[in-house]
Amino acid sequence: MKETSRAYAKINISLDIVSKMPDGYHNLKTIMQTISLCDEITIECVTGNGIHINSGRSYIPSNENNIAAKAARAFFELTGFDGYKTYIEVKKNIPVCAGLGGGSTDGACVLRMLDKMFETKLGRDRLEALGNTFGSDVPFSIDGGTKLAEGRGEILTDLPPIPHAHIVLCKPSFSCSTPELFKQVKCEKIRARPDTDGIIKALSDRDLGGVARRMYNVFEDVLPSGKQTVDDIKGVLIDNSALGAVMTGSGSTVFGVFDDASKAEDAYATLSRSYKECFLAETVN
Repeated sequence: MKETSRAYAKINISLDIVSKMPDGYHNLKTIMQTISLCDEITIECVTGNGIHINSGRSYIPSNENNIAAKAARAFFELTGFDGYKTYIEVKKNIPVCAGLGGGSTDGACVLRMLDKMFETKLGRDRLEALGNTFGSDVPFSIDGGTKLAEGRGEILTDLPPIPHAHIVLCKPSFSCSTPELFKQVKCEKIRARPDTDGIIKALSDRDLGGVARRMYNVFEDVLPSGKQTVDDIKGVLIDNSALGAVMTGSGSTVFGVFDDASKAEDAYATLSRSYKECFLAETVN
């Protein structure tokens, strides 16, 4: 058996940290959106045993620490299938450590693909629950689209799909450590928060400008370094007619939302002169 599929990146339209939970994790309130930037996953299952990963990138784990391998192992343990040697090839297009959910979407894609290949028909709810055992953003990536995510990211609410938009992404040369950023957050000291309810209302009204104007990420305020770079990229995007711009996830990628393809292309061209990792994408519902 052999299948190939796409694993789509996500952006955080908004990201708020509500509180710290007793287990040490943080209670999030974030609106996430699937975009067209994607990795390509190929899975082949043959007679034998073991899970083998190849990404062609030396800095990405090729062993059991790879989230794609964790996904395959979780699937086989749940379903009881054995006697298969599984080869997973990941063609990486999504930058790593970038706030775009590249690892999580690969894991979710592996779950969806194996569910199809083995005709287990687990369904969305069971796949999301399974994904939550090895990654907080995996449940969202099972189905994608436009969703409100709460808790550690596993409590999902479907939202009206965002109006079609062009997305320009720019990842500066530095990356952010998610655990380190969480350590910097003091929930009681957060003064500026995203207008999550306003974004949901704008989505219901199909008001792309209303969504973009309200985008906000509380992580931007606790960046230990790179704050000026993030602000500079946001400035370029806004100067090139983005409806709004914000950092996604724990960074360091910054994205801008555009309602016009030519304006997005101009912003992409401008940023590409200064930054190596720039991407043109679209929203996917």
